[in-house]
Amino acid sequence: MPETVLQAEGLTKIYKSAERDLVVLDHVSFEVQQGTSLAIIGPSGSGKTTLLGLCAGLDVATSGSVSLMGFKLQVMNEDDRAYLRNQYIGFVFQNFQLLPTLTALENVMVPLELRGERNVATKAKDLLARVGLADRFSHYPSQLSGGEQQRVAMARAFITSPRILFADEPTGNLDDEMLRK
Repeated sequence: MPETVLQAEGLTKIYKSAERDLVVLDHVSFEVQQGTSLAIIGPSGSGKTTLLGLCAGLDVATSGSVSLMGFKLQVMNEDDRAYLRNQYIGFVFQNFQLLPTLTALENVMVPLELRGERNVATKAKDLLARVGLADRFSHYPSQLSGGEQQRVAMARAFITSPRILFADEPTGNLDDEMLRK
């Protein structure tokens, strides 16, 4: 029987404002087994990004629980959740989250360097080459197109060989030619 890698139970997220409460997620429950894929689809503003953030431990739910790789996120502090993300999760953000002062190569290397690993440039170069950016290692995010930035973000997400990958609009800035590769 496949291992459950993600389980959400009764997830609710409410943003409070002075005028009214905005319920973004209301008692969402599901689970994902190892080796499977799950797509969350819906219109803009329906809570997809919020749901991904809760499931990856980037945010905390108003109520409900998330179990990721057997760890209950709601009882973990931010440092423990960050460690868990670095060990098990790859994340491709909708807005890439590349560090502007680092080159493409350096951005891809960051997750392994945060683990304390050394000599990670070879692996990062290989991943960048695999996404068609072998000639862009030394370019900064501002020197890359949106699609190139997205490919850097994808390479960064895969450098840790994650057990689970969260992707928020992962192909939104890729052209048709790149998607066919």
